[in-house]
Amino acid sequence: MDRRGVRVFGRHMPVFCCNRRWLFPRQVNCMSTSPAPYLQPDECVVLFDGVCKLCNGVVRFLIRHDPHRRLRLAAVQSKEGQALLQWAGLPLDEFHTIAVIVNNRVFVRSDAFLHIMGLLPAPWPLLKVLRIFPRILRDWAYNRIALNRYRLFGRYDHCLLPSPEHRQRFLGD
Repeated sequence: MDRRGVRVFGRHMPVFCCNRRWLFPRQVNCMSTSPAPYLQPDECVVLFDGVCKLCNGVVRFLIRHDPHRRLRLAAVQSKEGQALLQWAGLPLDEFHTIAVIVNNRVFVRSDAFLHIMGLLPAPWPLLKVLRIFPRILRDWAYNRIALNRYRLFGRYDHCLLPSPEHRQRFLGD
């Protein structure tokens, strides 16, 4: 690794993008020793972009495939989502990743996705085999989709409200 980053398939890949050092860590280190707001111990919450059509599709997928209700959900635009972002030290205004908070640990990007898949029933935990690829490659692929998600899938003008039967899955409702 040199000043330009690491060499992957003959190309230099930056380790950190601009000065956003939160982009690539496997687990974001929270400086706060206090517990995450709005969460009970051992509760797992998924933070997602509430105006992104792709993200809302993922949320519908999680609701449909999480029969044990292990996952709670929070849009980053909600007051609960903003409080959790602030607690985790993630940006409040520009959000380009899915994040998972569990046991006061924060996972982002591909690590968050693989952690979520590990909590779902079979066959979804099999996707954890993707951990054999280096994180920088997994996150590079993740970033290609995340940074172009509005152009590829579109966006809503406002956050969608959960249906009454799914309201208890969301924080603060």
